[in-house]
Amino acid sequence: QVQLVESGGGLVQTGGSLRLSCAVSGRAFSSRTMGWFRQAPGKEREFVAAIWWIGGRTDYADSVKGRFTISRDNPKNTLYLQMNSLKPEDTAVYYCAAKTQYDRSGNVYSGSEFEYWGQGTQVTVSS
Repeated sequence: QVQLVESGGGLVQTGGSLRLSCAVSGRAFSSRTMGWFRQAPGKEREFVAAIWWIGGRTDYADSVKGRFTISRDNPKNTLYLQMNSLKPEDTAVYYCAAKTQYDRSGNVYSGSEFEYWGQGTQVTVSS
């Protein structure tokens, strides 16, 4: 069983920064591709960023590219999302998610590809 717990959300002004963390318990964090998704009120859940378990590859949604950075600390079983230059449209509940071990499909853009989810952390950006 894998459990994911997000933290680091909060209220920030436009242009500010936040760093989200996702603590992962259970088996084999280092062999799982990880992702961040978000869901704003009245909107569909959307992909934000992903980091592959092998090779260190990362990818981002166009809306956050250049502002957000995803990273992982395997010895600490922790996933991060550094968010800079925040905008009001970044306001959402942010979720971390984990794929099955040793996944090589490369598909990280759909939430249905992920096996485990955290409970979410609220990020609110005031204008």
